[in-house]
Amino acid sequence: MKPLSGPAFARLVEKRGWTLLRTAGSHHIYGKAGEIARLSIPFHGSKPLKAGLQRHLMKLVELTDADL
Repeated sequence: MKPLSGPAFARLVEKRGWTLLRTAGSHHIYGKAGEIARLSIPFHGSKPLKAGLQRHLMKLVELTDADL
């Protein structure tokens, strides 16, 4: 799994149809019509997301390693 920063992961999520609902501090909250889940993506500059968080978000968005 390729580690991504918050802004890079957010760009992938937006390409999959998720929209920015609001920001809460350094976290951007995304939602999608027809989905119950909300994504909270931390924006901490160019620091990569932690592996467990990235894996969890990828599962919610239905991304695979090949999509990265």
